[in-house]
Amino acid sequence: MNPTLAAVLSVGLLVAALVVVHRPLGSYLARVYSGTTHLRVERLLYRLSGVDGDGEQRWPAYLRSVLAFSAVSVLLLYGLQRVQHWLPLSLGRQNVAPDMSWNTAASFVTNTNWQSYSGEQVMGHLVQMAGLAVQNFVSAAVGLAVAVALIRGLARSRTDRLGNFWVDLTRGSLRVLLPLAFVAAVVLVGFGAVQNFTHGFDAHTVQGATQHIPGGPVASQESIKELGTNGGGFYNANSAHPFENPTSFTNLFEVFLILLIPFSLPYAFGRMVGDRRQGYAVVAAMAVICLGAVVASGVVEAHHPGAAPTAAGASMEGKETRFGVLASSLFSVGTTMTSTGAVDSWHDSYTALGGGVTLFDMHLGEVTPGGVGSGLYGALVLAVLAVFLAGLMVGRTPEYLGKRIGAREMKLVGLYILVMPATVLVFTGIAVVTKMGTSSILNPGPHGLSEILYAYTSAANNNGSAFGGLSANTMFYNVTTGLSVLIGRFVPIVFVLALAGSLAKQQKVPASAGTMPTHTPLFTVLFVGVILIVAGLTFLPALALGPLAEGLA
Repeated sequence: MNPTLAAVLSVGLLVAALVVVHRPLGSYLARVYSGTTHLRVERLLYRLSGVDGDGEQRWPAYLRSVLAFSAVSVLLLYGLQRVQHWLPLSLGRQNVAPDMSWNTAASFVTNTNWQSYSGEQVMGHLVQMAGLAVQNFVSAAVGLAVAVALIRGLARSRTDRLGNFWVDLTRGSLRVLLPLAFVAAVVLVGFGAVQNFTHGFDAHTVQGATQHIPGGPVASQESIKELGTNGGGFYNANSAHPFENPTSFTNLFEVFLILLIPFSLPYAFGRMVGDRRQGYAVVAAMAVICLGAVVASGVVEAHHPGAAPTAAGASMEGKETRFGVLASSLFSVGTTMTSTGAVDSWHDSYTALGGGVTLFDMHLGEVTPGGVGSGLYGALVLAVLAVFLAGLMVGRTPEYLGKRIGAREMKLVGLYILVMPATVLVFTGIAVVTKMGTSSILNPGPHGLSEILYAYTSAANNNGSAFGGLSANTMFYNVTTGLSVLIGRFVPIVFVLALAGSLAKQQKVPASAGTMPTHTPLFTVLFVGVILIVAGLTFLPALALGPLAEGLA
């Protein structure tokens, strides 16, 4: 079959599958977070942890719960790595170095899964399962909880309560992520992914050499890696490894898992605010930008000029030959448009403009559709900005879902928007003017700047993918990217929950003739424009010095 036709059919199949599932899954998510009945196992967990499952929290208490849970998670995961050698199923692996333990703990707790190590060489089975895989579940559940808290802030009136973080965390883990991940793991095992507890085996190559092939509980970690938009691979090759991603079907299935919850959450949002059209407007904006990125990446990778790409028929460097250029481009967009960071090809080996597409995907703030939970709350913050700009155009106080957007709300929106760019650009600037930063660059010039910019963009957006030409396993990069992932995750959450609390206190204002409807195609176009312009104005100078300069050269 013609590769282009195959790619078009794959994208069409993926879109059709997402359209089919987004409504039932979105409805289920709305019921999970709106219900008042607790499962027996949930009541047991609340009793053991001293949580009042029927009590609700104000936004400061909700925020303290998020931060306390995450801080304890970082400490526990750090400690687990530091004593790995003496644990069961360690496979003889040594204790992880302090700076790498810090970086990994901060990364997995923030849903980033940036990895400065080779998983099969550094981590034992127990750390992979009880440490990293557990954080794959709960970090995604934290994102869901914060998104739901913001939805409640928009849906409720004259209250200071946003729900209960511990209840939302438990429901997200047990009712949403665990069952979906179990089904996904069974599918992956059925199509050839590895799931065992062996140390591995020795294989004899065609050259007569012996190669050790490590095994482990791969499929179970792979499923939640993609479903929770985490991205950390059991193997260093990530989803390019045949044990994690055996076939073309599993490659497309993993992209489906990455996009499943982020594209279903807007429908849950519409259900919870009592107007499904609001969810359709948000998901339409997400889909337009995501499909545009798929086309842009596929075109520049398949038709890039040059002797090698012309001879090969496309830019094949860094691509997994089992999947080809266009399937790899689809995966790269899926992973950088969300906060996943999983890869089935090496983004550093993409053409300059192709790598620029992956960078710009993340510069959008990963809201199209973004990570599990984090994508939706980021999109809603930008929707508030779009409403505010529309209000300025007509000279009236803007309203979103019946809530007035005043000075306090816009200050919180502005601070939210500034956190990620400031983190990316400040740390990138420090790295490019210090020897500790530049000594890790393997490719000086514009591409070297792109490598550093990509690293901090990936960290601050809690993505986790990387341009492989940067040797990031140094004290400098382990510490600074660890700080970036924490700032990029938790500082925006502070502003999101404060915004949710401010909106929840308001009395809803009835729509009038001057109220801008936020469910129409006109608002969707405005929303798309705001997303693109905010990212474009912020990062265009840096992109011009990196991938654009390299591509034009």
